[in-house]
Amino acid sequence: MPELPEVETVANGVHERVHGQRIESVWTSGKPQTFKSPEVEIAEVLTHARIERVRRVGKTIVMTLDRKVAEPAEFLIHLGMTGRLLVSSPEVPLPPHTHAVLALSGGNELRFVDARRFGRLSVRIADAYDGPGAEPLTIGEDEFIALFKGRKTPIKAALLNQSLLHGVGNIYADESLFRAGIRPRRQPGRLARQELLLLRESLRDVLKHAIKLGGSSVSDYVDADGVRGFFQLEHKVYMRTAKPCLVCGTPIKKIVIGGRSTHFCPACQK
Repeated sequence: MPELPEVETVANGVHERVHGQRIESVWTSGKPQTFKSPEVEIAEVLTHARIERVRRVGKTIVMTLDRKVAEPAEFLIHLGMTGRLLVSSPEVPLPPHTHAVLALSGGNELRFVDARRFGRLSVRIADAYDGPGAEPLTIGEDEFIALFKGRKTPIKAALLNQSLLHGVGNIYADESLFRAGIRPRRQPGRLARQELLLLRESLRDVLKHAIKLGGSSVSDYVDADGVRGFFQLEHKVYMRTAKPCLVCGTPIKKIVIGGRSTHFCPACQK
């Protein structure tokens, strides 16, 4: 499933290509699993609206719409496990599993493609969507520490809790814990302040670097132009089970925490 860096990369790429344009028409596939809002409502809200901004909130892409005489609205796109948001010329054949096509005033189309249909599309007319948890890239030191105070669930599971920090997923939780030298089963409430501060910085550094490299393409992920990311080439522990640690040479270990595969170095992480 695309995580924060992948969703950020897609949102930024789409914004660069479509902001300021109007949505001339909307086509949807009729596959009900894809739509959290009725398809008729999605088409009604989007058609003739001007795209002001495309941004990321957690793992959700949020498109802010100016509808002239109507209230401002937002188009929310969750990529799920295999979702892609592509900017394409109308002459390019529609990929299989295309579920929405927005024809734009600039001549291109914005297409939502999702083979497994775990992605979700919806519209909302409300205050700006800000997600369920804190933003990992901007959270302050004291706020970060407060999130984990007294918590007994493993720190890996806490990092994946979207009501605490939105956007962090399996890849970047594993990579951040490795860089901070913290074992994934440790209880957050028992981590020292300095350990939590180091984790915060490691998490921010990993996410920012992954964004620069266009995210991690370990499955179906591509950006708005259909290009794969490169951060998977710099993974230290994720999906490196039994391979030597790049720091100390100890074989990387894999365990399961909260139903999620978890990778760590038994020597480097305490």
